Amino acid sequence: MKKYILLSALIFTSISFAQTVSSKKEDVSVEQYQLLQKVNQYYPDITLNKSITNFYIDGKIIDSQQEFDLSGTKFSSYKLGLEPDNKKLLFEYVSDETGKVYGDITVFKGNVLRTTFSDKTNQIEVSLNGKSVYLKKIK
Repeated sequence: MKKYILLSALIFTSISFAQTVSSKKEDVSVEQYQLLQKVNQYYPDITLNKSITNFYIDGKIIDSQQEFDLSGTKFSSYKLGLEPDNKKLLFEYVSDETGKVYGDITVFKGNVLRTTFSDKTNQIEVSLNGKSVYLKKIK
């Protein structure tokens, strides 16, 4: 009997915590575009795009991803994700010239801080408002 009660409790608990994630391709919000503009001002390799796929749970954005048409560009892959608070974005791109480059960019008290990892050059770089403040080559 204990097994059935435990199993029933587990099933009902799982059902009550199950959430549905939905996605919707739409125009970027004003806040999202302001983040992209501020970042692009210092880091032009982060492109401006007016459409985005937002992922929702219970009507709240939990993640946002931008998609790009890469035909005619130097990139074989380009991914950009915005966090729900519109203060941070994650990026990853690949090209023959740069190899795989990825990292994050955060807006903190009006400043734009970028951390970049480059697989091709084995470098980690930290930049503040478009200027490198730390560069380390990993052996």
